[in-house]
Amino acid sequence: MQDAETANPPAKIYRYTYKDQEVFYLTGRCCDIPSKLYDKNGNIICEPDGGITGKGDGRCTDFFEKRSDETLIWEDKREQK
Repeated sequence: MQDAETANPPAKIYRYTYKDQEVFYLTGRCCDIPSKLYDKNGNIICEPDGGITGKGDGRCTDFFEKRSDETLIWEDKREQK
């Protein structure tokens, strides 16, 4: 079990432009857990990667090719163990 001082791997939130809208990408926390892509209102658009296949839920297969304007918004600073 993880304690409060570790994260494996640390999560990050990035802001991008994707399909002419501002979106927020939350990285997957571990192993087969999918990442999440949110619109500016906090609605989930898709899961771009992760999951059992590593390819997400298939609803935004072009995200990594079409995204732009990357900005790191937040990063979990706990040590990876």
